[in-house]
Amino acid sequence: MSPTGNNESGARARTNAVSRRHVLQLFGIAGIGATGIGAAACSPSKPNAQGNDGGAAKEFHGAYPFQLPPKGHFNLAAGVLDGVQQSSPYLDLIYPSGGLYYWADKKWEYMMAESGTLDEKASTYTLKLKSGLTWSDGSAVTSKDVIATFNLHWLMRQQSWTFLSDMSAPDDSTVVFQIGTPSTVLERYILRAPILPAAVYGEWATKAETVRKAKGSLDEGEGKTINADFQKFRPENPIVSGPFNYDPKSMTNAQMSLVKNDKGLFADKVGFTKIVLYNGETSDITPTVMNKDVDYATHGFAVASEKTFEQNGFRILRPPVYSGPALVFNYTTRPEFADVRVRQAIAYVLDRNENGTVALGESGKACKFMAGFSDQAVPDWISDADQQKLQAYEKNFDKATQLLTEAGWKKAGDKWQTPAGKPAAYDIKFPTEFADWNPAATNAADQLTKFGFNITKRGITFTQLNPDVLAGKFDLAIQSWGASSHPHPYFSFVQDLYTFNYVTAANQGGKGMNFPLKQKTSAGDIDLKAVVDKSAQGLNVDEQKKNVTAAALAFNELLPIIPLWERYGNNPALEGKRVAKFPAENDPLLKNAPYADNFVIMGMYQGKVAPV
Repeated sequence: MSPTGNNESGARARTNAVSRRHVLQLFGIAGIGATGIGAAACSPSKPNAQGNDGGAAKEFHGAYPFQLPPKGHFNLAAGVLDGVQQSSPYLDLIYPSGGLYYWADKKWEYMMAESGTLDEKASTYTLKLKSGLTWSDGSAVTSKDVIATFNLHWLMRQQSWTFLSDMSAPDDSTVVFQIGTPSTVLERYILRAPILPAAVYGEWATKAETVRKAKGSLDEGEGKTINADFQKFRPENPIVSGPFNYDPKSMTNAQMSLVKNDKGLFADKVGFTKIVLYNGETSDITPTVMNKDVDYATHGFAVASEKTFEQNGFRILRPPVYSGPALVFNYTTRPEFADVRVRQAIAYVLDRNENGTVALGESGKACKFMAGFSDQAVPDWISDADQQKLQAYEKNFDKATQLLTEAGWKKAGDKWQTPAGKPAAYDIKFPTEFADWNPAATNAADQLTKFGFNITKRGITFTQLNPDVLAGKFDLAIQSWGASSHPHPYFSFVQDLYTFNYVTAANQGGKGMNFPLKQKTSAGDIDLKAVVDKSAQGLNVDEQKKNVTAAALAFNELLPIIPLWERYGNNPALEGKRVAKFPAENDPLLKNAPYADNFVIMGMYQGKVAPV
């Protein structure tokens, strides 16, 4: 598995828990205050400097995949693919956003923002910037930069404009967002958007704003042209507002460096003077970690590698990732999967505890609720009574046999046949390079074959898997379920039901798994798209919970995809060489998803993750 979480494809964002008494607390509209930050192809290679020894650089060594120019570039506006480390958690050290979120405490730590205020009656959200913020060229960060950033969001069809209708800047430090469709998730879109410099992007932002205010379209005419031209924009020598900046001249296929920007946000609190990032997927990074050239990595490492890391003095951090691998079906080419009893039977065949352990050891945990979003978040959204309705699908061959028989399947010798009399023979595609998904797919195939299916394993390069699934070129495949990027269950259901389905696959001219979102359940007919969309709308959390529960119960019964297990990080963390210490095992910060609001990045800003 690649370093990046799960669900938004890219460098594999492979590119959620809430309890709440009042809408203003749901995603931490009140900041934390004085006790937090605001108050206070790769082979092993030699580090340039270690530790704190007089004038030597105080380096932090991480790992994350990137591509060199011209494929990689510095157009980092939201939505432009192949930007340098576009989905990297280290981007928060270069282009900080308004805030970072504490997933356990459900509160915001303001970063570039001084405050964020929701006015329900006026349907506005007001963002105020901290005073004294500067870009690396010495110019001030102002509301013009925020306005430019969100005009680019509109230009790139970003989700924030699903809820926004307009915005204005009454002064240099204030932006007022006008809310068109109220939603509790809007604040995260606003506060977690990296603020980009109008000095670099202003021309494009102005063009976008002109089209937007004229109610123009991005699918035709001037809007379409600007969108296409902007994606070809390649700025050089980026100016940044974070405590680190890119050092383009030092970039190689093996590594890149981020150098200290003393003018950047909280630069005085961050003890490191340089960040070295090694390039590559798990197989590339593993020997670099073994050589102790990496202090921290988020890749999904093989169980054997993890054990060796521990023997070599690394701690293994296990933050929840709020997602994991799932078995995905092709309902077009294999219509027998359309019978819900078949999918339920397959769920009963699979020993998901075994699958998670084989794939990721202690960090692969079978889902208890099978609700379509993280077990950790279920108690915040679904009542105890409704949780009892969620079937765990524990391994049960008798139940699986009963369901397949009821669905018209028959055994020919020790092999199953479909109701059409055809052998139950299927390919399963999976990414060869991912050290956790590869064994997960192999184990699932072996379990199904033992039960009487005939499963052929098809390992392919990870860059080809998504296009094949979106195009419908598969029988079974391993893809992500859940969401690491956002605490709200809505984003998990989007991943489960939209991302590799016709809803999104249509953008690439395909149908994906082609699972109809209008379905019949034991509770009656349901339009899953309508229910999921409503689960994020409005400011009434009780109403959202009703829709989240309806979607979860339907997912649990229908199993449009089968989550194999929930991933927890097995992040190697090396203490005492360059980094003094990482967060303790019981630190609530380790409840943060490592691919969103990363706890190491937050620790750096707090001065708690510091040089030796």
